[in-house]
Parts: sequence; C-alpha cells; structure tokens
Amino acid sequence: MGKVTVTPEEFTLVLFEIDRIKDRAAEIATVAGLEGDVHLEIDESNPLGRLRVVSVDPIELFAQGGAFEDPRRLRHLSDRNLSEALARLLFRVKDRLDPGFADAPEDEKLSLAQQNIWDVYCLGRVAAAGYDVAKPRWHYHFRMRHGFTDVSDAAFERVWTSDGLTWADLDAICEETERARTV
Repeated sequence: MGKVTVTPEEFTLVLFEIDRIKDRAAEIATVAGLEGDVHLEIDESNPLGRLRVVSVDPIELFAQGGAFEDPRRLRHLSDRNLSEALARLLFRVKDRLDPGFADAPEDEKLSLAQQNIWDVYCLGRVAAAGYDVAKPRWHYHFRMRHGFTDVSDAAFERVWTSDGLTWADLDAICEETERARTV
C-alpha cells in the first residue's frame, strides 16, 4: 500500500482526527488489495454523506463530511461510518480495475438499485475482513431499492457473502429483484 493523503490537512469545522482517517484508509485499501497512493478529499463543510470515486489511476476519492460523522455526536468521527464509507469507495476502485467490471456504467449513470447492490457487495467484503459494518441497516437499504420480498432477501445474502462477482452478476441480480417486485 502506498501513501494516503487527505485534504484538508487540518480540520476546522469538524473534530475529525486526520491520522485515524489515513490509517483506516490504508488498512481498507490493503484489505481491498490496492497498491499505490490514495488521495482523499473531504468537504468538511457539508453535513451530507455523498461519496465519489474521482479517479482510479491515480486513486482519488471525495467524501462529504457527513459520510464519516457520528450521528449521535455531531462533528465527531464515527469509526463504523468511516469504515463503511471508505470500503464503499476503495472496493469500488478495486472493482473498477477488474476486467469483470469493464461494463459497469460510470457512477453518475448507475441507477439507485445498481449503486445500492454495489455498495452491499463492497460492504460485505469489508465485513468479512472483520470490520464493524451495520448489516441490518444495509439490508434495510437493500430492501428499499430491491423490494421487500423473499427474492430480495436471498439476493442480499448472496451479494453480502460473495467475493469474485462481476458487474454482469450484480446487474443480473438487480434484474432478478426487479422481476420479483413486479409479479
């Protein structure tokens, strides 16, 4: 794993510890199997939680401050939210570098269901590596995007516990859950 840099170098609006963010980003990048430097830009002035992969080569990531924030202690860093947000970003980079994801649309063109299933796939892999992830929360989000059906619940478990899926696999599961919703 290369070097992790964060912008800004010092926080003035939130009480985030920059070294904690760098260390966790380096850990998760290693778990994801990424090499090279990672740059993370954080908009500390924005309490929302939007995330974006800016570039995969070099690895450049963007996060709004709310993505890392503890909802019970505003302006403070949440270890779980930090891990979840970084996993969603860094595993997405890993996937985008994999030929099995060559057909994946650009992030801006993903449907909400596609974005959600990819997030679940990323989070399941980081949970399998021992990180604290709110699985029930993400299961609920999955149901909101894929339906409250037995098919959706089975699809969630399959994606959460998988490794080695391709974009075609994730997209086919989205189609499967959509069909179950319309029956």
